[in-house]
Amino acid sequence: MKFSIKTELLQPQNNSSLLIIAAANNNRNNTVIDTLLSQLDQQEKDFLATHTLEQNQLQAVAVARIEEEDYASIQKLATSVACWAKEQIRIDVDLSLVSKVIVQKWVQAFTIAVGEAVYRFDTFKKNAKPIKLEQVHYYTTQEVNEYLIKAEAIVYGMNICKDLGNAPGNVCTPSYLASTAARIAENVGASARIMSTAELQEMGMNALLAVAQGSTAGAYLIELQYHGAPESDENPVVLVGKGITFDSGGISLKPGATMDEMKFDMCGAASVIGAFAAAAKLKLPLNLVAVIPTCENMPSGNAVKPGDVVKAMNGLSIEVLNTDAEGRLILCDALTYAERFQPKAVIDLATLTGACIIALGHVAQGVLGNNQPLIEQLLEAANNINDKTWQLPLFDEYKEQLKSNFADLQNIGGRPAGTITAAAFLSYFTKSYPWAHLDIAGTAWHSGSNKGATGRPVPLLVEYLLQQV
Repeated sequence: MKFSIKTELLQPQNNSSLLIIAAANNNRNNTVIDTLLSQLDQQEKDFLATHTLEQNQLQAVAVARIEEEDYASIQKLATSVACWAKEQIRIDVDLSLVSKVIVQKWVQAFTIAVGEAVYRFDTFKKNAKPIKLEQVHYYTTQEVNEYLIKAEAIVYGMNICKDLGNAPGNVCTPSYLASTAARIAENVGASARIMSTAELQEMGMNALLAVAQGSTAGAYLIELQYHGAPESDENPVVLVGKGITFDSGGISLKPGATMDEMKFDMCGAASVIGAFAAAAKLKLPLNLVAVIPTCENMPSGNAVKPGDVVKAMNGLSIEVLNTDAEGRLILCDALTYAERFQPKAVIDLATLTGACIIALGHVAQGVLGNNQPLIEQLLEAANNINDKTWQLPLFDEYKEQLKSNFADLQNIGGRPAGTITAAAFLSYFTKSYPWAHLDIAGTAWHSGSNKGATGRPVPLLVEYLLQQV
């Protein structure tokens, strides 16, 4: 599927479907379009599609009217229109009736919406149907090319995230995740380094290795680097993603119902890889590092047990009270590893706590951290791209719940404030740099008939990175 900008007025073509974008009180002096706009008023709708007869052929014609100019409203309308668009073959989008600001927002929002509407994960289906939509042409005299390029990069990153998240656990193993991340990095002109068990042991990543020891799939640390800053030694932004490719809960075994969805427990890693690839594809003038610890969390005779004590890379000892609180164990070593890059900011992403779903549902992801300006930048980016995010507090008092009788820390803090105490645990490993934590447990995938990875929060991360240049 291809998108393009045509800097000219649209001449109707009966071999294309026609989409007219209008604003409130538009009148084009075109019988068909004015009739559709009138019907929008009568039916109190913002989108209407029909067919007209052009040169003895039926042509699909649709009108979308933008009532509110904020991005969230435009995105909502674009998502609705994309359901119609995916059933067309070629679409000509007439943007001559709306302002420059609306054109820019529409091109971005509709491109992403169409990308999401046509996405399919049918790798393992015998009779996969091809995508029907082939081309979308935007007709406008406004300068909007950068918005199209940005949107296409976001779709690219989201598709990487979805493909990795949707892949079954017997395919997307830790080694597969590592090799795929390296291949994607090389494809966008970045570098990759993959560290396996021996190197992790040498570095003292015992928390990561403790989680991995119940599985035969091994443990890896993935490091991706992109250097786009004018000054090669400019401090990078570091993205850290939780890469548990399947989470059984370990000895603290999860219930069997919906356990298949634990293949999505590496969506933090998938989001980091997708956002990293999108940023490199955009050739952003900054330095960027991705750090991804990956393994499986499985029960076996070798698995870490409740009550075991492990020593993390930074020397802190951790009492493992629940082996299903494994994400923070692999992240703590990765966050310690991130120090070596002298980062100007570190952002970690993880499907970390069910408590975040209780707090925020499946609408917003939670953000916490030790640096308010960084958190505010993320919240601004979230608002700009409508990737909903909400800040939770991280007061020192929450650390009281992590005290252990037998180690420096315990890996759970009990039921109260579960999302916050998980972040409080991570805060012990992030003291040397500005840090923010995104808990995406409620937003990384859909359940039910619409089951699948969402690609969030790739849009938020790309928007944040764009703000840094």
